[in-house]
This record gives sequence, structure tokens and C-alpha cells, in this order.
Amino acid sequence: MTNCWFCYTKLGIGIEINNNVKRDKVEALVRELMTGVKGKKMKKRVLKWNKLAEEATKKPIGLSYMNIDKLINEILLSPQH
Repeated sequence: MTNCWFCYTKLGIGIEINNNVKRDKVEALVRELMTGVKGKKMKKRVLKWNKLAEEATKKPIGLSYMNIDKLINEILLSPQH
């Protein structure tokens, strides 16, 4: 539930559906995602998040890359080991 809530409310890339759902409701939501305005907006957001993730992992300037490099240097390559 937490992942669904986070994707829907914070990232804006999901839909919320309750547990007591009928087939026609699911069909309508899927159609909206595939061809509707909400689906197109979500696709733009997903592409934005994808680009941000790629930038974060690029060598040697991405933030994720720099953090893992720092971790390796401080912990694994320290003179104490």
C-alpha cells in the first residue's frame, strides 16, 4: 500500500483503486491510462523521472555515483582495513 500511495500522491505516476472494484472500473482506468489525458501526463512524469535517474547515475558527475564512490573510499579503502 505504501508504494502505491507514494507513486500516486508524490510522484504522480500511478492510479488509486480500492479493493472492492468491478471489472468495468478497471477497464475504464486502464483506458484512461493508455489513451486519456491523465495517462499522457503520467507518461511525461515517468519520462522526467527516468531522465533524472539516468543523470544521477552518470559517471563521474551523477549524485548517486558520487555517493557510492565516497562510500567506497571512506569505508572500503580506508587505511584501517
